[in-house]
Amino acid sequence: MKILITGAAGFIGYHLAKRLAAENCDIVCIDNINDYYDVELKHGRLKNLSAFPCIRFIKMDICDAEKLDDLFSSEKFDIAVHLAAQAGVRFSLTNPNIYISSNVQGFLNILEAAKKNPIRHLVYASSSSVYGLNTEIPFSEKHTVARPASLYAASKLINEHMAHTYSHLFGIPTTGLRFFTVYGPWGRPDMALFIFAKSIIEGKTVTIFNNGNMQRDFTYIDDIIEGIVRVKDLIPKAKDENSVPASIYNIGNGSPIKLMDFVKIIEEKIGKKAIIEYAPMQPGDIPSTWADCSALERDTGFKPSTPIREGIGKFVDWYKNFY
Repeated sequence: MKILITGAAGFIGYHLAKRLAAENCDIVCIDNINDYYDVELKHGRLKNLSAFPCIRFIKMDICDAEKLDDLFSSEKFDIAVHLAAQAGVRFSLTNPNIYISSNVQGFLNILEAAKKNPIRHLVYASSSSVYGLNTEIPFSEKHTVARPASLYAASKLINEHMAHTYSHLFGIPTTGLRFFTVYGPWGRPDMALFIFAKSIIEGKTVTIFNNGNMQRDFTYIDDIIEGIVRVKDLIPKAKDENSVPASIYNIGNGSPIKLMDFVKIIEEKIGKKAIIEYAPMQPGDIPSTWADCSALERDTGFKPSTPIREGIGKFVDWYKNFY
């Protein structure tokens, strides 16, 4: 099976490539290696991937429609897992244009390439952020999502609508995965766990927003990868003339944790107290996330379950070793 992974130098893409390499898939990885965060971390991931003979890496930007189309045409992929995107809720407040070019135009280029060069399944990254201002919890795929709280969330919601449209018009089987706050070794430096651990280790102040009155459904990277691997083979089919071959799944731990409890576990694993400064809620943030993963469990038999203490411990061990 030949698989394309976009955003392969990123956190999730890196771990997915490693997992699929262990299954002897033929993998083509692309990434533009932008400087949104430390490129040395991205190069470190790619260096590890270079050890696998079944992985080929091509530096490429999904915004380059012609090169992307040529890649699909020449490689004839069975499955594409599209993870490349401009991430970050807060970054979208000050850099809106890149979210339209990368997340919207870039995704359109992927869809067009898949239309011209048919594939068995397009799996793409959505986000728990699409639930936005919803107050009904746990968040379910059955809920209406029409009130995003940030441009990042809006771009992911647009992706879901675009995928549905191409599934309807051109019969492309698509599955969107709403990831819930992914963490673990090789994680992104703009995420809470990385920021908190780095600050605590260096003796710097940790800023806690909304005065700590937040909770998140933190999901360990291995659980995210297991979900992707299982879903990639679960190809949606139109049940009748009124349905389309498109699916959406939450992938979360299903067990939200209070932010201050999260900080305490990081302190425990590092063996050092945090210097805390409280701040108001940041624009674009939401106070709580909580995933209903019953659909994922029903259709794949998998339920994310890595305990938060275990996951944070593995991250801290990696962080100390890498840095």
